[in-house]
Amino acid sequence: MRTTSVRMCLAAACLLLATGAPRLAAAQNFQTSAPHAILIDADSGSTLFEKAADDLFAPASMAKLMTTEIVFGALKEGRLTMDTEFTVTEDAWRRGGAGGGGSSMFAQVNSRIKLADLLRGLIVQSGNDAAITIAENMAGTEAAFAGMMNARAKEIGLTRSTFRNATGYSAPDQKVSARDLAKLSLHIIETYPDLYKIFAEREFTWNKIKQQNRNPLLALDMGADGLKTGYLEESGYGLTGSAVQNGQRLIMVVSGLKTARDRASESRKLMEWGFRAFEPRQIFAAGETVAEATVYGGERGGVPLMAKKPVRLLLPRGSGERVTARVVYQGPLTAPVEQGREVGRLRVMRGDTLALDQPLYAGESVASGTIPQRALDAALEVGTGLFRRAFSKAGNPS
Repeated sequence: MRTTSVRMCLAAACLLLATGAPRLAAAQNFQTSAPHAILIDADSGSTLFEKAADDLFAPASMAKLMTTEIVFGALKEGRLTMDTEFTVTEDAWRRGGAGGGGSSMFAQVNSRIKLADLLRGLIVQSGNDAAITIAENMAGTEAAFAGMMNARAKEIGLTRSTFRNATGYSAPDQKVSARDLAKLSLHIIETYPDLYKIFAEREFTWNKIKQQNRNPLLALDMGADGLKTGYLEESGYGLTGSAVQNGQRLIMVVSGLKTARDRASESRKLMEWGFRAFEPRQIFAAGETVAEATVYGGERGGVPLMAKKPVRLLLPRGSGERVTARVVYQGPLTAPVEQGREVGRLRVMRGDTLALDQPLYAGESVASGTIPQRALDAALEVGTGLFRRAFSKAGNPS
C-alpha cells in the first residue's frame, strides 16, 4: 500500500480549519442514557458520536429496515412493481396480525394486497403481518427470506449483523450493531431516494384503521424524514432516525432505552446536538483533483485522483484540533487505467479520530505506453525493488 501527500491546497485548508480558536471539548462531553448509540454525517460518513456502536443487540422492528431494502432492491431491478399483489397467508395473519400481540396493519387472511400498500403497512405501521406476507411471497418461507437478508447485508457491508426473520421478532441469533444500522440506513437513503420518501409519511389507513407513523422525530420541527422504531423486552426501546437541516443530513441510532419517552427525548437530544455542535467545511469540489497517483507502464507516469462528490469535513465548532490528510492507494497503478475507476481513498484525521474516509477515482484514462516506455518503467521498478531489499537488509541485520 502506497501513501502520497495530499496536494498543498488541502493542507492549507486543513490549517485554516485548525487555527485561530481555542480547543473545544463539546464533542467529547456529550452524554446519552442510551446503552448503544451512533451519530453520523451522511455526506462525509464522519462519525460524530458513538457509544458501544459495535456491540450487538436485538434489533426488534428495526430489522424491518433490512426487509425493506430487499423489497426496494427488487423494485429498482424491475422484478416487482408497486402493483404486484401478494397473498396474506394464514401464517402472516396468525403470527403478524393483531392476535400476535405486536404491531399490525390488520391485513385479512387470504386477501391480496398491492405491494404499494404492503410497504406502507411495513414502514409506516411497522406491521408484522406485512413483513411476513412479503417474506413468504418473495421467498416461499420466512427462513428463506432471512437468508436473502443476510446475503444482501454482506453485499452492503454490514459486518456484525445477523438476521433470522423479517419482522424483528425475538430470535436467539438475531443481532445487529448500531453502526451497521446506520450504514444500512445511509445505503437505503442514497440508493432508493424516491422510495425512501415513504418513511416520511405520517399516517396510513388500512382496513379502515388509521395508524400514525411510530417515529417520534417526525412530529418535531427538526427536518426528520425517517426511518424506524423498535421495541422488545430484551432490547428495550430503539430508533434509527434521519433528519436534514440546511442541506446537511444526519443519521442516528439509539437502542436499549427504558421507555418510549426516553427514546424520543434521547433521539431528539442527540440529533439536535449534532446539528448544533458541528460545522461543515468543504475542502474540494466534486471532480476537483485531490492528488496524483503513479502509473506503471502507461503513456503517462501519473493520473489525477478525484472525488465524485464534494469533500467535506465536519469539525466541532470552535475546535482547534489538528487535521491531517493522506491519500492511500495500492501502487504503482498498472496501465491501462480507466477513467472513473476507484483507485484510492482519502483519509482525514481529526486529532486521533478518523474524520473522513472517502473513495477517490481516476480522473482520466491512461492507456498502456509504448514498448520503450514500459521497458523503462520495468527497469525503474526493478531498481527500486533492489534498493528496498538492500535497505531492508541493512536495517535488519541477522
